[in-house]
Amino acid sequence: MRRPPHFMPPHFLPIMATVLGIALFSIMDAFMKRASIASGVYSALLLRSVLAGGTVALIWRARGGRVPAGPVLRLHALRGVVCAVMAASFFYGLVRTPMAQGMALSFIAPLIALYLAAVVLGEQIRREAIIAALFGLAGVIVIAADRIGGATIEGEAAKGIAAVLASALLYAWNLVLQRQQAQVASPWEVVTFQNLFVGLALLPLAPLLWHMPDLGAVRDVAGGAALATGALLLLSWAYARAEAQVLVPIEYTAFFWAALMGWLWFDEAVTPATLAGLALILIGCWIAARGPRAAVAA
Repeated sequence: MRRPPHFMPPHFLPIMATVLGIALFSIMDAFMKRASIASGVYSALLLRSVLAGGTVALIWRARGGRVPAGPVLRLHALRGVVCAVMAASFFYGLVRTPMAQGMALSFIAPLIALYLAAVVLGEQIRREAIIAALFGLAGVIVIAADRIGGATIEGEAAKGIAAVLASALLYAWNLVLQRQQAQVASPWEVVTFQNLFVGLALLPLAPLLWHMPDLGAVRDVAGGAALATGALLLLSWAYARAEAQVLVPIEYTAFFWAALMGWLWFDEAVTPATLAGLALILIGCWIAARGPRAAVAA
């Protein structure tokens, strides 16, 4: 069992993998928002599951992958269904709200996940994890207050906000399931079966909701599928090597990427408040990383 060099914080590599995974997921959100606007949330999400699942399943099988035992398969199925509803709710909300606003609203999830980790996984929640989460939440509040303080919330925007909040509750559960999966399955297996079960959960609605996306939307979905696959592999690897409470506060870095993608793709301004909030978020991540040293799996 390897320990990080003395100059690195504990869990340095899992933390860096999580930072990169969250960045890939956030860029994927931009691809999927554009595809969802063009072709509808359902069609974009089902096509992403098919493209990502088919590609990853071939790699998983070539690496000697086998269908897991019943309890593990049930865990994969549970997370797949949770992710299907979670993703559909999130992208429904995201096409009705600015990216940064939608991401801000979703950040109730890491706080909920910290306490679910205590209840479901039996993790002892450290003081550093709570402080880190509060720093992260403070950063989000600074940015969100600047973004949506004067906004009028009505009609489609209200539906979008409600959908993002519902998705955030499911995302908290998803983070805990991710830790459980990572302890019993390889990253390739996790990604393969997540896409499989998300697709199966969505498929019954195809006769009612499916519309073939145009070529531009297909390109966006393909890009989103590639980014989501890379993110899931990184996060599965990281969650096998560090507790949920260490990695969950890093979810807050997604806000920076959402603000950046909103500026580049959807003409949303990046304000000084965004930079100030990001500073608080990064402080929270560093506090989480500087917790008591523990052995890190190779």
